[in-house]
Amino acid sequence: LLFLWSIIVSIFGIGGLLGSSGSRYLTVKFGKKKCLLCNNVLMIVAASIMGCSKTAQSFEMILIGRFMCGVSAGLCVPLHHQYVGEISPKKLRGFANSTSSFFWSLGKAVGQISGQRELLGSRSLWPMLMASCGFPALVQLVALPFFPESPPYLLMHKGDQEGCKKAIRQLWGEGQHQAEIDDIMREKATMKNTKILSVLELVKEPSFRWQLYMIVILTATIQLCGINAV
Repeated sequence: LLFLWSIIVSIFGIGGLLGSSGSRYLTVKFGKKKCLLCNNVLMIVAASIMGCSKTAQSFEMILIGRFMCGVSAGLCVPLHHQYVGEISPKKLRGFANSTSSFFWSLGKAVGQISGQRELLGSRSLWPMLMASCGFPALVQLVALPFFPESPPYLLMHKGDQEGCKKAIRQLWGEGQHQAEIDDIMREKATMKNTKILSVLELVKEPSFRWQLYMIVILTATIQLCGINAV
């Protein structure tokens, strides 16, 4: 049982690794908005599977649901940062990106509180707790179609200048936005001369070795801060 529950807990991270590894390919091929919409559907399906696990008397459903949740979260984290940053005006971009970390922490806190036995962590309500991750996904699934695709994606990957201008006007209002479009064009020109490294190439690249060491040490030691014990 200990081994089984350990797998159920840790398989979320395995799904997250797979999801984040495929995020770049999917965003370039399908666009950030479409990927986020499909990702919401994946999370809702995962929440439904976990929510029905008690009725079906199947621990395998929890295992599958947790894995799918991990894949969805792995896709969502880089996607969300990119999409929010790209649809925000330049002066609000830093603030918009910082909201991701705030709501990430808030979500963890709400989950910890909701999981108490006095709330949704009881014997009868725990399936509802596991299915609750589908609610934010449902809200985004309903709201996101009213937002345009990311302007940089439309211009840089699709070459759709008119679509980019229309998206900018929809997001930022009417006005002169030529400076922002010029910035995107400069970024596109820079990217043509920049090689995109794979994960394996990044690990092997000597010039990034110390940055990589720092990230690995920070990520490993943050697990020792006591948050899981608390």
